[in-house]
Amino acid sequence: MFIDSHCHIDFPELSDRLPDILQKMEDNQVSHALCVSVTMPEFPRVLALAESYPNLYASVGVHPDYEETEEPTVDELVQLAEHPRIVAIGETGLDYYRLSGDLEWQRNRFRTHIRASRASRKPLIIHTRSAAEDTLRLLREEKAGVADGGVGGVMHCFTESLAVAEAAIALGFYISFSGIVTFKSARDLQEVARAVPLDRMLIETDSPYLAPVPKRGKTNEPGFVRHVAEFLADLKGVPLDGIAEATTHNFRTLFGVPSVG
Repeated sequence: MFIDSHCHIDFPELSDRLPDILQKMEDNQVSHALCVSVTMPEFPRVLALAESYPNLYASVGVHPDYEETEEPTVDELVQLAEHPRIVAIGETGLDYYRLSGDLEWQRNRFRTHIRASRASRKPLIIHTRSAAEDTLRLLREEKAGVADGGVGGVMHCFTESLAVAEAAIALGFYISFSGIVTFKSARDLQEVARAVPLDRMLIETDSPYLAPVPKRGKTNEPGFVRHVAEFLADLKGVPLDGIAEATTHNFRTLFGVPSVG
């Protein structure tokens, strides 16, 4: 069985066809999915999905791309994270690709999420784009690493260098690969995926975006995570069952869901 460690099935591209989404997960042996929060006003619908379906989990947090939105406090995030269906804080992080200018507000928001992670003991879901150096710096400064008393987390939809992956792994983070790794243009990322140990790897769709080959160009959905797993199995020269077992075990370990149910 496979687990989609990062999706947005509350988004309108997918929410209107939820029964079909869930059926296609079953058809593709995708047992569970983590629906990830991007803003506080939209968080209730993310939580509602996790409360309604036993094979869906949720996170709480604010994506770094949303500048004009409600800012959460540490206490607010910690309180919401007490819900048993909330397994992570995020997605959070830094994005210098889409936004420019004075981004100190983004770094302050990131610090808030890291502090909430430490307080709640829920792992972080990290988004980083064109900001790897500052992302790692803030993780270290705020002691998000496991060796510093944090709970680690996952670098989601990873597209950075092997050096960045190794630095994140050293902090106790997992590396999650999305459909991007299947793209013909992603040669450098494929080399990173080949090098990342199975015991530090997760798989995801980031749906409704970034559908993997052979579904590229279509609206992505959690059932398609199987194609990411198939590509990684071929890339790393391991059985598909090995990818499934490792990434499922890693999901359970990271998010504290020993029986995934």
